Amino acid sequence: MQNGIETLFDNPPASYSPADHGLFARFKDALNEGAIRAAEPDPSTPSGWRVNSWVKKGILIGFRMGTIVDMSIDTGRQPWFDKDTYPVRTIAVNSGVRIVPGGSSIRDGCFLGRGVTCMPPMYINVGAYVGDSTMVDSHALIGSCAQIGRSCHISAAAQIGGVLEPVGALPVVIEDEVLVGGNTGVYEGTIVKTRAVLGTGVILNRSTPIYDLVKGEVYAATDDQPLIVPANAVVVSGSRAVTRGKGQEWGISLYTPVIVKYRDSKTDEKIRLEDYLR
Repeated sequence: MQNGIETLFDNPPASYSPADHGLFARFKDALNEGAIRAAEPDPSTPSGWRVNSWVKKGILIGFRMGTIVDMSIDTGRQPWFDKDTYPVRTIAVNSGVRIVPGGSSIRDGCFLGRGVTCMPPMYINVGAYVGDSTMVDSHALIGSCAQIGRSCHISAAAQIGGVLEPVGALPVVIEDEVLVGGNTGVYEGTIVKTRAVLGTGVILNRSTPIYDLVKGEVYAATDDQPLIVPANAVVVSGSRAVTRGKGQEWGISLYTPVIVKYRDSKTDEKIRLEDYLR
């Protein structure tokens, strides 16, 4: 499959043949089953993850291959138009996934593990991977190719960016048992390690370093490595004073994420409520 996808990506035909459509259908089935992923754990890399560029190429082929069709449920009141290669994902009742009524949408070509709960309205984009028993809360977004571990809580209005292009770029990764607080944003290939807690309103991207008050370290993205939040870190929104020029004169501070502690029994007790909702 990989060779076929890469050949089709590098040599797009004037029109796609039935065989090409068949290849893409098998590829999308594998995405839905979790048999292939846009990124996957790899202990041999500095970040612990590696991107599968050919999978992202396959997703892009779907956009090239598709034609815009009417997907409306009620043409007169709620028109929907999208590529015919990416309809709403079909999910059976025996999948173990809960999709609570109320306006959520899950695009075809993503994996949802058993016990995933989707609270309305939320959205999961193509290429995403959402592990077992994770909750995606109201108004939350799981972006294209984002990788979410098991038993995570993606709280209300959290925005988990994707990164579909460039194909070699690592998407956002949220590892197992992470709590992502409400109105939080995680972007640009950031990796949040196992059991970390992101407080309400935290924003993480390649441009913003994290200040660790516990260990006295500063974590920042580099040209070839993403921003990485350490395992068990509890991150909150903070500020850092501008110490030169007009910023100092005017008393301006800049936003910065801050690690104030590492997860302990008190932290676990505060976030235990989510277990009762599954």
